[in-house]
Order: sequence, then C-alpha cells, then structure tokens
Amino acid sequence: MAPKVAKGKGKAGKGSKGAEDASVTKRVKVWSTWAMKKAKVVAHYGFIPLIIVIGMNSEPKPHLSQLLSPV
Repeated sequence: MAPKVAKGKGKAGKGSKGAEDASVTKRVKVWSTWAMKKAKVVAHYGFIPLIIVIGMNSEPKPHLSQLLSPV
C-alpha cells in the first residue's frame, strides 16, 4: 500500500505574491496588537510614578511625603 500525500488547500503556486502579502499583513497585525498590549501595561503602571518623578524634580523640591499627602 502506497502512502497518501496530503494536498494543501488554496492556490499555493511558486512565489505566490498574494501569500507573501497576506503573511506580511498578518505579521504587522500581530506585531501591532502585541505592541499595543505592552504599551497599555506600561501606561497603566507607569503613569503615577511618572507624575511623582516630575513632581519631585520641580522647584521648590518637595519631599516624597509632601507629594503623596492630600494636603
């Protein structure tokens, strides 16, 4: 009995331009989604510390307790 050869679906010719474009498009979408997820996490956890650092570098130089107290 001869082994069966699996046939691929779709039109996959040699050097198919459409397949390359689809691959590049998919990679760009995946990369942009990944980058936006990372940017969301950085913005979420980095915003308050950024404001504290900016406040500590302003004139007059406040202490950390003065920055964090509501008064």
